[in-house]
Amino acid sequence: MEQKPVTAIIVGAGHRAFVYSELAKTNPELLKIVGVADPNPVRRQKAMEYFGFGEDMCFESAQELARHGKLADTVINGTMDELHLETTLPLLDAGYDMLLEKPFAVNEDEMWQIVECAKKNNSKVMICHVLRYTPFYYSIKERVASGEIGDIINIQTSEHVSYHHLSTSYVRGKWANSDKCHTSMLLAKCCHDLDIMMWLMSETKPSQISSYGSKYQFKEENAPEGAGTICMLDCPHVDTCDFSTKRLYIDHPDRWSFYVWDALEHLPNPTIEDKIELMKSDNQYARCIYKCDNNIVDHQSVLVNFKSGATGTHNMVGGSSEPRRYIHIIGTKGEIYGNFEESKFTVLKINPSPDAHHEECDVEEVDLRVSGDMVGAYGGHGGGDERLAEDFVMFIRGGKPSLACTSVFDSIAGHLCVYLADKSMESNGQPQSVKL
Repeated sequence: MEQKPVTAIIVGAGHRAFVYSELAKTNPELLKIVGVADPNPVRRQKAMEYFGFGEDMCFESAQELARHGKLADTVINGTMDELHLETTLPLLDAGYDMLLEKPFAVNEDEMWQIVECAKKNNSKVMICHVLRYTPFYYSIKERVASGEIGDIINIQTSEHVSYHHLSTSYVRGKWANSDKCHTSMLLAKCCHDLDIMMWLMSETKPSQISSYGSKYQFKEENAPEGAGTICMLDCPHVDTCDFSTKRLYIDHPDRWSFYVWDALEHLPNPTIEDKIELMKSDNQYARCIYKCDNNIVDHQSVLVNFKSGATGTHNMVGGSSEPRRYIHIIGTKGEIYGNFEESKFTVLKINPSPDAHHEECDVEEVDLRVSGDMVGAYGGHGGGDERLAEDFVMFIRGGKPSLACTSVFDSIAGHLCVYLADKSMESNGQPQSVKL
């Protein structure tokens, strides 16, 4: 018997929710979007027209939606991080299952509240750890799970956040000030990476965390002499500064466009003139990068000790020339190291025999031949977004989800490591015990 599509209501009709909901367009037999809850009338209208449901299925808030009882199988919760608790609890209590964007909670207390609510209601809650679904990390997980490189001794991950991404999201943008967004840089940008580490190290558990980091580059004392406050309005360096809004956003209007041009979403087709005018206003993305209210770190290093005796490190560095994620795993039988953006990794296997490929080991080069948007600047994440949405449908239907599927319970360890890493950093690197 043919299964009906899973029905879903979008809560928080922003960029990420639309990315996951696109499955309803490409594979309507799997997913059907039947409603929206968002305080912004423009976004409600956009969702209604795009997915073809009636005005009676448009709601101004998650709370209003919850008061109507269960109107669909699931909710796709794409609200901002600090709104996850207040939007998730009433909907789980109303009987919905949920796809919830990461980070799913902004602090440990809220994390446990969501976890306990999911337990109480026997809810299916899947967290959007999209990097698990990319061919790069999925293939590496398969190799590790098969025992190919033996038991893991050490795992090293790093993320280099490009100057363009850092400028847009973490200096000028939504995640620049922890007092407003209630998230740290590590939580907003690297709960992906700590989740990958925990996933690959799933045979053991973390026991201790320590961390250091700081805000190094984008602060007022580093501004060029005579710099203005609005790049395209009063700054003599607008044509030469690497971070001027003219050079980042007017010269490259399609990069991170869903953030930069958010204030123009009421216009069906904003022109370059509209965009220039916005960049001459007091819009947050128009500001001098050295004179913003950013208070989060731009680089941070994390050291994890595991109960097995293994160790792991993660380095996040913002402001790099290009985006890069690297990984290097050393096991008792071999190693895997690779570059996410290139979708290539190398497998080394210990081989003392005379016929070894190299002097001490066998070497296998793996090229997954994935190209396109790997960091989400245009909405892609190396193909992971689409695979995650498909796996969510499988998860809800009760089928066997993939190796990458991340329930809210699977996501606890990675989130907890982030919270404790930040606590360690704030206490000058003092180690923090992990209690799981």
